[in-house]
Amino acid sequence: MAIDEIKKALDVKMDQAISAFKHNLTKIRTGRANPALLDTVHVDYYGAMLPLSQVANLSLLDARTVSVQPWEKGMGAKIEKAIRDSDLGLNPSSMGDLIRVPMPLMTEERRRELTKVVRGEGESSKIAVRNLRRDANEAVKKLVKDKLASEDDQKRSEAEIQKLTDRHIAEVDRLIASKEHDIMAV
Repeated sequence: MAIDEIKKALDVKMDQAISAFKHNLTKIRTGRANPALLDTVHVDYYGAMLPLSQVANLSLLDARTVSVQPWEKGMGAKIEKAIRDSDLGLNPSSMGDLIRVPMPLMTEERRRELTKVVRGEGESSKIAVRNLRRDANEAVKKLVKDKLASEDDQKRSEAEIQKLTDRHIAEVDRLIASKEHDIMAV
């Protein structure tokens, strides 16, 4: 594997780490309603546990309410129970075929706890990016050791790998700041 291939693979893996972080951030509740909050809820559908999005249509009624429209009439009670039993602290109410899931107001203390959770997730992502950097640098050192690349190539590639790392860590920091702003907005 050449140095260019190592750098391309590194960039792809770091982008995957960032997208995983973004996905984790969608699960953290802000003051506003978001259908993605219900992604972790699974419903018993004829013996199989399926994600809520595969048995119902999720949409926003207003800034504080998610609506859940089951695709089958008999699923309403099961969906309501699954949402209530999830660890999200939500209390759905049924209105005929439509299930309304209001988002409760968050206290200042809860908002501060959530910002700590966001920072923890961000730190985990930064660690993943740094571990990828370490692996790439070790791969380059192995090429030099096997005499497939020169030491000058190694120095150059380590600098470029560091730039990639810095760029991805700055992206994580930007995402953390954005999510914290969303959480703290009343």
